[in-house]
Amino acid sequence: MSAVELGIPTVPGAVTGPSRPEAAGLIDRYGRTATDLRVSLIDRCNLRCSYCMPAEGLDWLAKSSLLDTAEVNRLLRVAVERLGVRDVRFTGGEPLLRKDLAAIVHHAAGLQPKPKISLTTNAIVLADRAAELAEAGLDRINVSLDTLRPELFHTITRRRRLDDVLAGLAAARAAGLDPVKINAVLLRGINDDEAPDLLRFAIDEGYHLRFIEQMPLDAQHGWQRSTMVTAAETLALLRSRFDLAEHDSERGSAPAERWTVDGGPATVGIIGSVTRPFCAACDRTRLTADGQIRSCLFSQTETDLRGPLRSGAGDEELAEIWREAMWGKRAGHGIDDESFTQPRRPMSAIGG
Repeated sequence: MSAVELGIPTVPGAVTGPSRPEAAGLIDRYGRTATDLRVSLIDRCNLRCSYCMPAEGLDWLAKSSLLDTAEVNRLLRVAVERLGVRDVRFTGGEPLLRKDLAAIVHHAAGLQPKPKISLTTNAIVLADRAAELAEAGLDRINVSLDTLRPELFHTITRRRRLDDVLAGLAAARAAGLDPVKINAVLLRGINDDEAPDLLRFAIDEGYHLRFIEQMPLDAQHGWQRSTMVTAAETLALLRSRFDLAEHDSERGSAPAERWTVDGGPATVGIIGSVTRPFCAACDRTRLTADGQIRSCLFSQTETDLRGPLRSGAGDEELAEIWREAMWGKRAGHGIDDESFTQPRRPMSAIGG
């Protein structure tokens, strides 16, 4: 298996020395610079998706361990003004469960230079908050939706809330949170036959659809490579009804490979996190809801920012801790490597 297949970057600008060079931004020794920050605001969720967590939920983080509004805002300021972050994505758990979400978005929108601000949500309560978030400064939104069938939605999420998700999508579109993106995970023998229907729905409604390979981030640690619907299989399923051609735009650090549908202008994205890793161009850094830095979604280690923050560390001290954490970022996630171990924390605690 090649280095590329394992997600290992071959970057001309790699730094081979043992010491981190002086730099304002979040560089690593493979020549990558993190400018995209994913901020998990809460680990709780109001769905119980079978590929994410058990029906009874999880042991949630204590409220005292979560970063409060002022702490989130301060770390956002450090990230943008000192570390060169240009994109901020709020995630969870379910970030709409944070009552202070609009206030946090408003603060982020006031930073200089203003970052692009997005949100990943299950949209259960989005219909009531989309306009408020758009007014606060949110630029766009990603909604998780794996099926359009009410009974199957209940089977996957263990909740009967499909109508609420569809209403949330419509509210986001009406609020101008463009592009409104849908993230779908195909599960073998469950909803994989629905891939063309999901794409047809997205095109008809003006949404941007992206299929994401199921990743080993479930709380139950039941993920198996052999049962995952791959990017190649997803393409084959879509081509049973649509003509797909590779999009001619530069992918850059975007996780999705884009395909033009039936000659365009509609497109569909496929994120092959497992079988088509994009680690070589990764520009992401992650902050968990309890103030831990993660250099990769699949990191086995974290670096604490909450402790120094609450102990009175200055902005530059916090920035330096963050820089050092990112300097140690691994070359790739290595999911297909025999030595790969699933992270201890599930997706709901890490943030997408």
